[in-house]
Amino acid sequence: MSEKQTILIVDDSMLNRALLADMIGDAYRIIEAEDGKQAVAALQKEGAGISLVLLDYVMPQMNGFDVLEVMNKNGWIKDIPVIMVSAESDAAYIERAYELGVTDFINRPYDVNIVRRRVMNTLMLYQKQRTLMGMVADQVYEREKSNNLMVYILSHIVEFRNGESGMHVLNVQAMTEMILTQLMRLTDQYPLTTEDISLITMASSLHDIGKIAIPEEILNKPGRFTDEEFAIMKTHSAVGSDMLDDLELYKDEKLVKVARDICRWHHERWDGRGYPDGLVGDDIPISAQVVALADVYDALTSRRVYKPPFSHEEALRMIREGECGAFNPLILECLTAVAGDLEKRLNHGITGREISIDSLHLSEATLDNGDAEASSRTLELLDYERMKYHFFASMSNEVQFEFTEEPPMIVLSDWSDHKLDLPEIIMDPYNDEAFCATFGKENLEKLSRLLRATTIDDPVVDMEMEATVGGETRWFHVLARALWSGPSDPVYLGSIGKLIDIDDRQAELIDLQFKAYHDPLTEVVNGAFARKVIAERLGSGEACDRHRDRHVLALCDLDFFKQANDTYGHQFGDRVLKHFAERLQESVRGEDVVARVGGDEFLLCMECPVDPRPLIDRIHRSLEGDFEGFPLSVSMGVAIAGSDVRDYDELFRRADVALYHKKRGGRSGYVFYSDLDEKERDLLLEEAHTALSGIDRDESDQ
Repeated sequence: MSEKQTILIVDDSMLNRALLADMIGDAYRIIEAEDGKQAVAALQKEGAGISLVLLDYVMPQMNGFDVLEVMNKNGWIKDIPVIMVSAESDAAYIERAYELGVTDFINRPYDVNIVRRRVMNTLMLYQKQRTLMGMVADQVYEREKSNNLMVYILSHIVEFRNGESGMHVLNVQAMTEMILTQLMRLTDQYPLTTEDISLITMASSLHDIGKIAIPEEILNKPGRFTDEEFAIMKTHSAVGSDMLDDLELYKDEKLVKVARDICRWHHERWDGRGYPDGLVGDDIPISAQVVALADVYDALTSRRVYKPPFSHEEALRMIREGECGAFNPLILECLTAVAGDLEKRLNHGITGREISIDSLHLSEATLDNGDAEASSRTLELLDYERMKYHFFASMSNEVQFEFTEEPPMIVLSDWSDHKLDLPEIIMDPYNDEAFCATFGKENLEKLSRLLRATTIDDPVVDMEMEATVGGETRWFHVLARALWSGPSDPVYLGSIGKLIDIDDRQAELIDLQFKAYHDPLTEVVNGAFARKVIAERLGSGEACDRHRDRHVLALCDLDFFKQANDTYGHQFGDRVLKHFAERLQESVRGEDVVARVGGDEFLLCMECPVDPRPLIDRIHRSLEGDFEGFPLSVSMGVAIAGSDVRDYDELFRRADVALYHKKRGGRSGYVFYSDLDEKERDLLLEEAHTALSGIDRDESDQ
């Protein structure tokens, strides 16, 4: 017998997890997680052993989108399908879920047949995909391993004969990949894919294979070439491409074609002054253009038999000033963008941090060189104003900032270390890990969009955002002013502004809203707010599917609660009520409504597309028990909203009638209004009695 496939159900509601598990059946191994953190832990432990994830969105600690982000970051989403299960139906929400890689989306209320069929179809599809991908992966791996090995061996042979280390090949590869990746981010002028970049990077190793045909005395000559020797050396580009053209069996392979272009044209130049064909501009394949730049940079910064190495800065200067021939301006822009990372990756001495710090001292160096003048009186006034600025900033809840677009840098007031736990100067803030963790990537992108959308006449942006400071979430009011260049053809230069801590004010507002909608003792919602929410959910007219969108409303009453107050005191009674409210909330889903509607009466409303009796029975059993020696006995009246009733007041009345029937006939248990016959319903109405109208007045006599 084959082993059962494993399905991970992620939902903060025990009831919801149980419902899905019941729908799926016994054909699968079910594991459960009650929040996003438990889900991630299960994925880390089980890995590919999990065949499918059923994922809720609204959860504490980590929501469904957070889990999907982690799955994408770790590559799990490629191997483990995810079906999002949620009551959310907003198009933007669903689109976001699909963007993060979900395979399917199931809306609540659940349809049993739909859930089972989609689970089965998803598992079958992924099983077939895994089988095919495994077969293809084995084939690709063996081929790529062989290709890489042969390319490296061949290129290393050429480098060895040239009297150079094999690092030249590796350096050219690394630089080629970095520039091509930056070029893909910078522009869509060249339709590059990650596959193209990988292929060009591999093929770059073969750029000098034509040197195998160059006489060794020329190849390793320590001094300048004669005109005749240089003419012979230049033939290596054509020789390399001819060698690849002669590969009858493989000349149509992508790798061979790309390598041939690189071999032949990696000495061509943007202005047409290269060799062997004198190509101009984009007549030169982009692969050859990038490898040409990588080849020149590494040649400049490496020790050769005919020269010592140049520094990173000197090599960049020589390339930018055209001393090594003309290059595509876009590629030079990419070189500038990756210069710091390039230096670190190729280990040539100066760190990227040192380069960034050097840029911060530009204005100071300018003054030292006499390029700007300032009187001592002016400097004194500037220092005076700076002192006032820092003093008043430190006395407020504000953090001032200045952002420059080029170079990308943000300068915060010196109070930032205290308020935000951030340094005063942050280079490339949108890619700075600590800065993005504090304010959130989405918040920063939104602020940037708003600032760029301003005009010279209307440059101010006013918004609120959350920030994470010291592990806690706080609210800030952001007031920023965009800085634009001159009135004609304005260019966005950056922004200035301030961050005002409004967390206390926000907390007060949230607290007032909470108090308006919640019962002060139990902290569940009050009856008025519950009525509003449930009435909206029930809908009217065409607002809902009356046949599928079924809601269950239950009234819960603590039996003999008066005895708890009389025997143990009102403080004990209050603890009983708080305990019962907590038990009730724990028994249902987060989106279900739990409210206190009277002294010891509570209301529960939830969506339930299947027979609600097992759920009500499970809830009832979870509520009864013992609390500090006082036996908890619960009576419940249940009404179902369907095609015949969508009005909240009528639904409430029916649940109340059912509760009264239960308490009159014997406490502890539940009664469905639909189980009462017409005679019983009419009798109760004639008696003008309901549970909430005062049956508990006689409890002390029971």
